[in-house]
Amino acid sequence: MAAVAAAALGAVACQPVDGQLSTVAVSLTTDRKGTDALEKKGVEVQWLSCTSSFGEGGATPRTRTKSPSVRNVATVDCEGETKDGRAITLTGKVTEERGGACVRGDLTAKVEKKTVLRADVLGNCADAKPSVRPPGNGVRPTVTVTKTVTVYPPTCDCRPGK
Repeated sequence: MAAVAAAALGAVACQPVDGQLSTVAVSLTTDRKGTDALEKKGVEVQWLSCTSSFGEGGATPRTRTKSPSVRNVATVDCEGETKDGRAITLTGKVTEERGGACVRGDLTAKVEKKTVLRADVLGNCADAKPSVRPPGNGVRPTVTVTKTVTVYPPTCDCRPGK
């Protein structure tokens, strides 16, 4: 039940604002695609959990800044564990997130402080849909043309005897 609620929250919160990155989308996509990349490298991931923020020094997404570029680079920090109990970290900067399919940036994964992965892309960006969706979650209104005709009764002289 909690997973369903988290997924629903993620689906709503992942929408970027004005083409900017979303910390939730960056965290979720880095978690999923980072796990996939580590497993392809032979690391058996028990769990991985990621957070992200904007700005230097761990500023929160609510922090206002005069520099628009700060909102276009997210710092991501993931912690986890292998199936045999070794510590995993995945950290770096993310400059692009594409619809849950990939993240781009400068990312480094370590197991027990030994670098096992350096990547500028996690996932497959080639087939990814853009993160920005049209209003209404992509649902387009149906156009219906209605023609109204008013029919008046025929005019008649309805006086009695006529």
